[in-house]
Amino acid sequence: MNEVTSASQDAILIIDDDAALLQSLARVFRTEGFGEPILCADPRDALSRHSRSNVGLVLLDLSMPYVRGDELLGSLIAAKPSVPVVVVTATNDLETAVRCVKAGAFDYLVKPVDVPRLITVAIQAFRQQDLRAENRRLKALIATPVLRDPDCFKAILGQTPVMQALFRQIEAIAPSQEPVLIVGETGTGKELVAQSLHHSSERGGDLVTVNVAGIDDTAFADTLFGHVKGAFTSADRERVGMVERAGAGTLFLDEIGDMDGATQVKLLRLLQEREYLPLGADRVRHSRCRLIAATHQDLRLRMRERCFREDLFYRLHGHMLRVPPLRERIEDVPLLADRFFGEAAEMLKKPVPTVPRELYVHLSGYLFPGNVRELRAMVFDAVARHDKGVLSLTSFHEKMDQGLKSHRDCIALPSFDMKAGFACEAKLPTVEEATRTLVASALARTGGNQGAAARMLGLSRRTINRYLMRVPVSQTHET
Repeated sequence: MNEVTSASQDAILIIDDDAALLQSLARVFRTEGFGEPILCADPRDALSRHSRSNVGLVLLDLSMPYVRGDELLGSLIAAKPSVPVVVVTATNDLETAVRCVKAGAFDYLVKPVDVPRLITVAIQAFRQQDLRAENRRLKALIATPVLRDPDCFKAILGQTPVMQALFRQIEAIAPSQEPVLIVGETGTGKELVAQSLHHSSERGGDLVTVNVAGIDDTAFADTLFGHVKGAFTSADRERVGMVERAGAGTLFLDEIGDMDGATQVKLLRLLQEREYLPLGADRVRHSRCRLIAATHQDLRLRMRERCFREDLFYRLHGHMLRVPPLRERIEDVPLLADRFFGEAAEMLKKPVPTVPRELYVHLSGYLFPGNVRELRAMVFDAVARHDKGVLSLTSFHEKMDQGLKSHRDCIALPSFDMKAGFACEAKLPTVEEATRTLVASALARTGGNQGAAARMLGLSRRTINRYLMRVPVSQTHET
């Protein structure tokens, strides 16, 4: 029996003057779990039956007495545009099919009907309705400015609009059963987002986390699906896999972009069929957990490189959450740093140091290529090195110098010989080249402080930041 989505609680209206076919199709849909369909043998009654009943799908014949099928098609769609209409007719004509689809038909099937094809189309129609309803619900929830449960986001911290929008999106998709793909740079807090999503969903089971980076295909299957006793030489007892351990809760797979091809196939089957086979078992088991995956990699690029399956990507892409880098929410730095100072002092058994106000001025002009994780490391290092009095900024300057150098190396900022001046024999730089070199030089002179570099060049700090962010990683330049 096919799994039918929630929209299939609405009835299927079948309009056809062939009484035998009506009964045959009714048996098919009952057997497949769609419930009792509404049968209409007289097309003159179709619109009233359609309006009075809770219809989720219409099957319409074109060749019937009293009312032309194409006219009835237009009336049905006009009456309830959200209810899909599938044309089922003996007219095997391409021009007619095109005309019906242009008029708004969901699909066009030719008699005698292929039953598996009909069931597939019905499931797709109901799922499309579910997705439309879900999108409407998500848009309404995301637009709501107040969070239902702010406590779910205490671990993340973020007062900036971009983070508040992320929190609302998390609350909006929390009740959904669809998989969630979390994307974001290294160090942005993707695992914390997964935890908040799980807590916000109020699912009955646990949150089970698996980092799949570096796990080969056999280890992946054993970790996720488990094995039975005797499955292999050293299997002296049964092992419960992470899918079963998650139960009706959440399975979080981190670093999903690093999976090999064979492992991707196993995960795809779990997502599509919601079933899995423990190693050595002869009976499939069914999964009840919701899957959340996270990656810092560009999965679309990985697909183009044929390193990641396209079907798996779109299956994971039920909902997507983008965690912004710290440079896009730089106003959250003082809030985050204050928490890290408290955590570091408690862990190192030291009093919380007195933090000079200029620290946040310096940090606000920094790119944070390592994101929140880098800020935390900076704070912990500074507290560990601190003795007494006002906190020294030396360790922060050292870390920012190292981070800026690494970032400049990654984005390959260009340079040209400024000493050559504008002599006739010297090759003139382009405005783009000259600006990039000036930005790099100003940042080097100011120890990576974007605010100071901006003042030096007569630009705003945001202009410097935006300029650096649009430099391609792989760009090379002639000098």
